[in-house]
Amino acid sequence: MVSDKIYIYGKHALSEALTQLPAAVKKVYFAGSMDDSKLRALVKKHNIPVAPLTAGKGGPEGVSGNVVHQGVIGVVSVGALTMQYQRFIDTLAIGKDTVLVLLGEVQDPHNVGAIIRSAAAFGASGVLIPEHNQAPITGAVVKVSAGMAFRVPLISIGNVNHTIADLKKRGFWTYGLAGEGRDTIDSEQFDRPTLFVVGNESSGIREKTREACDKLLSIPMHPKCESLNVAASTAVALYAWARQHPNALQK
Repeated sequence: MVSDKIYIYGKHALSEALTQLPAAVKKVYFAGSMDDSKLRALVKKHNIPVAPLTAGKGGPEGVSGNVVHQGVIGVVSVGALTMQYQRFIDTLAIGKDTVLVLLGEVQDPHNVGAIIRSAAAFGASGVLIPEHNQAPITGAVVKVSAGMAFRVPLISIGNVNHTIADLKKRGFWTYGLAGEGRDTIDSEQFDRPTLFVVGNESSGIREKTREACDKLLSIPMHPKCESLNVAASTAVALYAWARQHPNALQK
């Protein structure tokens, strides 16, 4: 069973959490030497319980003493950090400047974190994360996202193909990122609400999910390079989309 509790480390990550989504922060551990008065004031403002970081230890039980935490560790509720799909989609204002990213069994937490960071950078409205066969949100994911996990909505979904079908009914055009895609990303006109589907690091997008996509898109690259990893591919796709939707970068 996956725990609802994760730890975030360092001043930047905690500051992002307290600024963007303070309800997700359940407790903060401070080292006595941590003298960031603004950060302490934010914790106090939101009435978050505080505990000491014991010298020579990483902090709360289960956290390695080798972790680099800058004198602060936050306890975050994954349930408060993520949102259920139905609640999200019922309140989403869908338009031509709307893009979502759906993770299809991405297993490496570092890839998940990097994708979240790219989604925030290029104006995505949310990252859809399956509940099963998928790397969950962890402290490592939040760290790699550079705190952007608190800025872009993270959406928990059940069945991937059912979610795609529902989004298509709502007007989304669905693109699967695949090296063998006959259409290239630089020639595509992203003139509808857009969903990018990315697959597993080794096996790519599942066959049934590929069939559910409107198009499979490939990224042109030099023949010396066989492929990009899933995080890099997603960043390229989002950049290509954002170039056609500059308004998304102003929100």
